[in-house]
Amino acid sequence: MLFKKHITKLFLFFILINLFLFIPIILVQGDNENKDKITFTFAPKGKAHKAHNETTKRPLWQRIETKHTVIQYENLKDLKKFEGKIDYSQDKFFFKGLFFSSTSNDPKKAVNKKVEALFERVQEILDMRTKINKIIINIYPNKNRLDEIYYHITGTKCRIRSWYIYESNTIYINASDVHEGILAHEMAHAIIDHYFSIRPPRVTAEILARYVDEHVHF
Repeated sequence: MLFKKHITKLFLFFILINLFLFIPIILVQGDNENKDKITFTFAPKGKAHKAHNETTKRPLWQRIETKHTVIQYENLKDLKKFEGKIDYSQDKFFFKGLFFSSTSNDPKKAVNKKVEALFERVQEILDMRTKINKIIINIYPNKNRLDEIYYHITGTKCRIRSWYIYESNTIYINASDVHEGILAHEMAHAIIDHYFSIRPPRVTAEILARYVDEHVHF
């Protein structure tokens, strides 16, 4: 009987080791232009300062400061486009456009309300409500502009739709290709990375972030 228990423990240990070995490979290999996939966040080694410079050096940024974020955009057209893509409201009965109209005479107020509601929803799903520094959300007008920024930061071709960089506490978003799930996913990375005294492994954070973007409306 004791022998069987040892065999069972060894078998379970073998399974866990294989999971930790193969899950990161699957995630990295999935880093492609599949628009149905939200890929993991990353922080390129030795290049975080480029991300910070990209966030701070541009004189053309317009800003909206909310309770938990600083939203940066290049023009009002981009902001309106972004606001129309984020279909979320604090009232659960109003999400997904059932009664809440995405049009607004004041897109700045509408974006403020939606982003704050979404941030608080992400905190609720994760049950992580520790106060953190405000997250910067950079909104770019299209894929070409986002790809340009990605190349500036990493020196490689962009194959993802959005990303978050811990060192600059910044989310990078394309206003033409975003929805509340994508934004919630990146917010989750920011919240998770700042909640623990030691940042969790990338795979662990990615699993939690994917859980968030799949449960925003539940």
